[in-house]
Amino acid sequence: MDSQNGVSRRTFLKRTTQTAGTVLAGAAVSAAINPHILGANERINVAIIGIRGQGGGHIGAYSRLQNVRVHTLCDVDENLFPERVKPLQDKFQYLPVTEWDMRKVLDNKEIDAVSIATPNHWHALATIWAAMAGKHVYVEKPAHWAVWEGRQMVNAARANNVIVQVGFQNRSRKNTMAAMKLIHDGKLGKIYMARGLCFKPRGDIGRYPDGPMAEGEKFGLTKDGRGNLSYTAAYLAKVHYDNWIGPARLRPFNRNRFHYNWHWQWEYGNGDTGNQGPHQFDIARWGLDKDEYPVKVRSFGGMFVFDSAQNTPNTQTSTFEYSDGTIFEFATRGHYTNKEGMVDIGNVFYGSEGWLEIDAEGNWKTFFGRRGEPGPDSKSIPEEVSDAQSTVGTGMGGHFGNFIEAVRAGKREMLNCEVEVGHRSSSLPHLGNISYRLGRELTFDGRREQFVDDAEANSLLKREEYREPFVIPDLS
Repeated sequence: MDSQNGVSRRTFLKRTTQTAGTVLAGAAVSAAINPHILGANERINVAIIGIRGQGGGHIGAYSRLQNVRVHTLCDVDENLFPERVKPLQDKFQYLPVTEWDMRKVLDNKEIDAVSIATPNHWHALATIWAAMAGKHVYVEKPAHWAVWEGRQMVNAARANNVIVQVGFQNRSRKNTMAAMKLIHDGKLGKIYMARGLCFKPRGDIGRYPDGPMAEGEKFGLTKDGRGNLSYTAAYLAKVHYDNWIGPARLRPFNRNRFHYNWHWQWEYGNGDTGNQGPHQFDIARWGLDKDEYPVKVRSFGGMFVFDSAQNTPNTQTSTFEYSDGTIFEFATRGHYTNKEGMVDIGNVFYGSEGWLEIDAEGNWKTFFGRRGEPGPDSKSIPEEVSDAQSTVGTGMGGHFGNFIEAVRAGKREMLNCEVEVGHRSSSLPHLGNISYRLGRELTFDGRREQFVDDAEANSLLKREEYREPFVIPDLS
């Protein structure tokens, strides 16, 4: 298929192979030969792509799984390798391969699966390249930087018959599964509204000039204690910054567009609504039992208190209306604030008989009637939920285990958060952000994944231009 907005798969493969090496050369082979059903005792080799921050959790989770080897660590910042290699060497007495170019990683026939913990703007392309190279994929939330990218990820997974799990680890938590079962069993009555909360105080990232930092100048600490690095010329000599930028437009290095602070820049991240928020969007959609998209979206907010280089909002309210009238609200607050009930990061579901509060760790409580009488909570999980899946655990280990089990069996239906599911949940914060950026209510056609008669809004469903050779293909 050739069109104004896309290229054929064959053309894409030809262009990418010419400009980006040989990593995708094998992708033109029939997808039917890609699946490799592994025996229970056969080792799975995993490459971790993006090893700072969340990538450290990936390394730890895979290293604890039986018959799984962290084969390769890949990151464009080579300064990170020593601290990530050492624990594996100390505990398992082997040295993983280190590589800064993911294309070389994907070209390695020994690697069965990749686990992607890069910045958001790389999630889609890394997943698509991996699928075309016949690798199974675990990709962090949000699944993508923009809605259109997510549909191409689904198409790539289907065309190449690979397993793709999205990192909504609440889908593999017993407590959360039990809460969803209680809601779906009608214990709260008819659910008419859900509310997602991201009340997470963040520090001021300030303003810095482009270019390396002066020797001894420190990266200002955030509320989370992140960012205490000095990006001197010596440090940046080991950073492959062109590859970090990837599909986005090429801009000079700036510490506020690099490690972690990229979250607060539209070109690479999606603000906290699209950072912490996707976990709560996913739980809300799950609890509401909504596979379809909302039909109306309205979001507003702003950047309050701080005068910084952040261009995403630190305070934001979004509302979503479904075709049956069900309402979903989402609130992002980046400053000091109260909890709502027991929740500062989590969800609240409202039904005709009562309500349920669930926090970020899957702890939940129910309340019923006019007086809010306490009901069942997460301390009493139904037996049928506890025994639902052998790989389900508490937290991320269970979600990674679920991915590996599905890879061994070659069955995507075993996944707790298959790419189509992850794509739909990841798209909701993007829809809210588009409404925020345009400053008006929008009407959405979920079947087409397009806004209705709104060219301006539709232009924000994807990047205006993807930079060569980091172009996401149109695989429609």
